[in-house]
Amino acid sequence: MTIAQAVREVLETADPAAKVRAARAAARAWRQGRHEHAFDVAMPDRPARPTHPELLAPSEMPRRGKGGSERGRIALLHALAHIEFVAIDLAFDMVGRFGAEFPRGFTDDWMSVGADEAMHFALLDRRLRALGSHYGAMPAHDGLWESATATAQDSLARLAVVPMVLEARGLDVTPETILRFRSARDEPSARILQRILTDEIRHVRAGTIWFEFGCSAKGFAPESHWRSLVARYFRGMIKPPFNDSARNSAGLTLEYYGALAPV
Repeated sequence: MTIAQAVREVLETADPAAKVRAARAAARAWRQGRHEHAFDVAMPDRPARPTHPELLAPSEMPRRGKGGSERGRIALLHALAHIEFVAIDLAFDMVGRFGAEFPRGFTDDWMSVGADEAMHFALLDRRLRALGSHYGAMPAHDGLWESATATAQDSLARLAVVPMVLEARGLDVTPETILRFRSARDEPSARILQRILTDEIRHVRAGTIWFEFGCSAKGFAPESHWRSLVARYFRGMIKPPFNDSARNSAGLTLEYYGALAPV
């Protein structure tokens, strides 16, 4: 099987538990050298999705509390689980859609990211079940795949927006979320988020490394080209507070995003 065929199978798997198994199996087979480094099939425009959660437009999403009550913590964990579920597809789509443009190390990195995202989702779903809920029990945001659709034809745009904006935002907000769970004496949830934060630094670093590689190959100045791509493809705002330490660890220095932040 080629790596493109393997990642397409992940993208076409709708059931969450089955997607996790497929993602882990594909990543393991790649590490073991059992997939050919070839890109012979196209990726679907949109991954398969389970019947639940119900996907809503951002404006239709119910308000979520701060996470102090158990109900609020469950709602927050569900939202985070959905982010990680979509992140599985974002990582594997990165491989299947753009892997042919880069050296083999690109596939190595994003297959590893995909396996991490599958593990993150599994941990969050397990925690939801321990709290008497599960993934799919609440509506979820349907805007997460929009950035993938917008950047489907441009590998540098995808790298600029998904790891270097969306995942980087996770570096900014997750430490406060961890404190919120600890304030509620929910240490199991806090530990899961701490693990996710540690892994996401590596994911943002992979995005920055390959973005800079692609810019070098095409003769672009990385920081200014990143800003132009973000202005074109990202509909939100780059705003503080920033976790500058984590961003620096990921190679995403202030030279990239400082000029975009409002004064």
